[in-house]
Amino acid sequence: MKTFRFYNVFLGWITFLIAAITYILTIEPTASFWDCGEFIASAFKLEVGHPPGAPFFMILGRFFTLFAGNAANAAKMMNVLSALASAFTILFLFWTITHLAKKIINKDNQELSTGKLIAILGSGLIGALSYAFSDTFWFSAVEAEVYATSSLFTAVVFWAILKWENEADQKYSNRWLILIAYLMGLSIGVHLLNLLAIPAIVFVYYFKKYEVTKKGIFAALIISGILLGSIMYVIIPGVVTIASWFDLLFVNGFKLPYNSGVMFFVLILIALIVWGIRYTQRKGKVVLNTILLGFTVIMIGYSSYAMIVIRSAAKTPMDQNSPDNAFDLLYYLNREQYGDRPLLYGQSFDAPMTENVLKGPVYIKKDGKYVIAEHKIDVKFDPRFTGLFPRMYSPDPSHVREYKKWVNIKGREISVNYNGKNEKKTTTTFGDNLTFFFKYQISHMYFRYFMWNFSGRQNDIQGHGNNLKGNWISGISFIDNARLGNQDLVPEHLKNNPARNKYYMLPLFLGLAGLIFHYKKSKQDFSVVMMLFVLTGIAIVVYLNQYPIQPRERDYAYAGSFYAFTIWIGLGVAWLYELLSKKMPSLAVSTIVVLVTLIFVPGIMAKENWDDHDRSGRYTARDLAYNYLNSCKENAILFTNGDNDTFPLWYAQEVEGIRTDIRVCNMSYLRASWYIDQMSRKAYESDPLPFSLTHEQIQRGNRDVLPMIDRLGKPLDVKQVMSFVAIDDPKAKVNSPFVPDELTNYIPAKQFKLSINADEIVQKGIISESDKSKIVAEMQWNIGHNYLYKDGLMLLDMIANNNWNRPIYWAMTVSNSKYYNLQKYFKLDGLTYQLVPVEAQKDRFYEGEVDSDVMFDNMMNKFKWGGIQNGIYLDENNIRMFSNLRSNFGRLADKLIEENKKDSALIVLDRCMELFPENIIPFNNTMLSVISSYYSAGAIEKANSLVEELTQKMYLELDYYFSLNPKIAGDISNEKQVNLYTLQEIYRITMMNKQDVLMKQIEEKFMIYMTQYNTNKS
Repeated sequence: MKTFRFYNVFLGWITFLIAAITYILTIEPTASFWDCGEFIASAFKLEVGHPPGAPFFMILGRFFTLFAGNAANAAKMMNVLSALASAFTILFLFWTITHLAKKIINKDNQELSTGKLIAILGSGLIGALSYAFSDTFWFSAVEAEVYATSSLFTAVVFWAILKWENEADQKYSNRWLILIAYLMGLSIGVHLLNLLAIPAIVFVYYFKKYEVTKKGIFAALIISGILLGSIMYVIIPGVVTIASWFDLLFVNGFKLPYNSGVMFFVLILIALIVWGIRYTQRKGKVVLNTILLGFTVIMIGYSSYAMIVIRSAAKTPMDQNSPDNAFDLLYYLNREQYGDRPLLYGQSFDAPMTENVLKGPVYIKKDGKYVIAEHKIDVKFDPRFTGLFPRMYSPDPSHVREYKKWVNIKGREISVNYNGKNEKKTTTTFGDNLTFFFKYQISHMYFRYFMWNFSGRQNDIQGHGNNLKGNWISGISFIDNARLGNQDLVPEHLKNNPARNKYYMLPLFLGLAGLIFHYKKSKQDFSVVMMLFVLTGIAIVVYLNQYPIQPRERDYAYAGSFYAFTIWIGLGVAWLYELLSKKMPSLAVSTIVVLVTLIFVPGIMAKENWDDHDRSGRYTARDLAYNYLNSCKENAILFTNGDNDTFPLWYAQEVEGIRTDIRVCNMSYLRASWYIDQMSRKAYESDPLPFSLTHEQIQRGNRDVLPMIDRLGKPLDVKQVMSFVAIDDPKAKVNSPFVPDELTNYIPAKQFKLSINADEIVQKGIISESDKSKIVAEMQWNIGHNYLYKDGLMLLDMIANNNWNRPIYWAMTVSNSKYYNLQKYFKLDGLTYQLVPVEAQKDRFYEGEVDSDVMFDNMMNKFKWGGIQNGIYLDENNIRMFSNLRSNFGRLADKLIEENKKDSALIVLDRCMELFPENIIPFNNTMLSVISSYYSAGAIEKANSLVEELTQKMYLELDYYFSLNPKIAGDISNEKQVNLYTLQEIYRITMMNKQDVLMKQIEEKFMIYMTQYNTNKS
């Protein structure tokens, strides 16, 4: 056994090294898109990130950034943290698999033969490396996200309970249980996914300590549910809730400072814990003592959240939700800003609202005490439109359209009364909800991801249900052809997607063999692994209750489930060994089985996945953030709205100190009073935003949503409007349409105006002297809504009070709805639109007027390109970002041609094609402006060459689309329409530029495709 222990430890660390080297070689050297930029910024300066926070991850991240050497390497060190955490996950997975394999192969616990030793260790090696090279886990391993560290906690606690199992009969075996409890407490400060391992841990304990009976299994299930629920719904929010009661008493009752009640509660809790531990020790109550110790170490781990409160009290530049007291911390932990969703019982998407019921009070800090700002609202729905297991609940029109695509809603008919008229309305049934659950939530949002990891992946384009994007494949022709159409007809450029990975189902088959083998050989261990597999997979699907059109793929949420399956991949090796060793010598069988499975399972996965998981040399997120910021003038205000136009910018400013004179303002946050307060404070070189409304006037529950009532039927001066909105006199209010028996402020206009002083505009550098004649005397715009949320209100306030002292910009990626119909006064400077008192020329495709001088300097001299010229891997998200830039090159060239600067236009266009050729940023309709500008600049041959290349691509894709059987293709009408539109526009461009030969060729093909399209449509 000493030999086994030595080789088990040695090979485990070899597996760790393989994983660590792989991940470190492929990490992104800077911030990635999505949440990574925010996590790096919050860790680097210990700031407060989005709810529910990850304080322990921040602490770990800060420790790693200490070794960065300079700020530019901080992101890389955070990525190294994820790489090492992932490599350690692989280490503990290896030891978990060898533990389980040894129990099966060496059931009699005799001296291991060399053959059995190789089989056991090979099982661990194959299973661990299969997970190491799996699509989802590798993705998380090379970026600064919480999921790699969360996976490590899951791996360690699962391994620790198996260590306890080995020592359960020894005196001090309960130390492993205390360690597990402590790790659970720490993991709360990373991500709650780790808590889902609790039921599996409970069953390991039960199987070891008790005789297995049906009643015992039921009791273990109940206890595991109670433990999981106690931590998630009692300890995590409950401790803070009780602390808030104490603080309310001490602050409002005893007139003591904020958080004094919290400190008193903490002291009482510590005293009670100490007394309880000593009492149970003296009385010899081992079980109760162990429970108390477990609770204690969970609380010690959970105490990492104290850092959130401490840093929030310091008013850091990033201070999301400002949780500097118990009430706001509870709001932060409960993720209340993200809203709620029904799970087991609730409304359908078409359920009429019947009333708003006031629930518990919401406390805020004011004048040294806590006051009630508002009450939480519980929306009640017509009970006839509610039911069990509501999966289709979102009333968003885009979601409703998708519900109807996924489910042929049979419905049930209900009579409703609208404005005194009886109408028949059809709503969803329980069966409809089950259909959506299995077709979308299980099949599309879980099983598809599962197959990505163990069968193969079609491409890296986000899929919403058709057979062109984001599906799983196998590499086995008859399977893929039956599901997705004839794969031989797939155009080469689509086949060459780096994420088109084929594993030929080998990991899947080996895992399924291991699953069956495990069940036959050790039903108890099998049930433990199965519980982990289900709870971190399908149970999460049920809990998340996801609506369609998710903003990104969600496979990372199920990494724990894929972890469990790779245990069975490892045990599949043990099955092959046992099967073949009956006919061949043990040593030969184990050697052959391990080598063959090593090559054909993790070997193929590593080969297939390397190119689309290698992010080395990719600086795109950081450089695009740099480009956004450097599209703005000094001391600017830059409005953003989503994750990818906000978090990289926060990273660039907070970590690398890039353009800290600019205030980045996320409009989706601007509805929150805590965010308005932050925007009202100076940050680095950026002055506070010019708001006139005071803290009291915009605090939570005040002016959240204002009715817009057009009193005069003509534009009102925006400054007068804001003066009226600021009045707190009841005479300046109307009855609230949302809260019964309550008055609310309102906006007395739907049209607005702002007087302009042209001399002042030029003097302040908003518009150049040469364009002074274009300045309007008065800006006018119509918001076009009946209600205005607080973000729109604060925008009006800013415009009214800025007096053009600071340039105001919108990121190009902000949705049109956040322009508030101001886009006719936009000027395009690169990646941003500047608000200027000059009306832009109308364009049927684009917003804003191009400022050729500024934009040329930005795009040709200032912008950075993220290393794309070095052949790095670009996923769909990166390609979409750079495609927008290609359009901008075309727009800039078009403007230069309009100004009779054709030489400059050609320089711009050639630079565009140098940066964004087809093999780096695939050609699509963003090429239209480039082609048109080449023609206008007189570069006919270049334009014709691009036309031929783009049209050939459109032909290939349309031929493929029309070859697909509509029954299996799903909804690909949008893809067809985009390509047909592109051909139509190329036809128009070639006709305008008198390229008759090309024009006729395109016209002929276009008519053929239109005939096919109309035939299929009918």
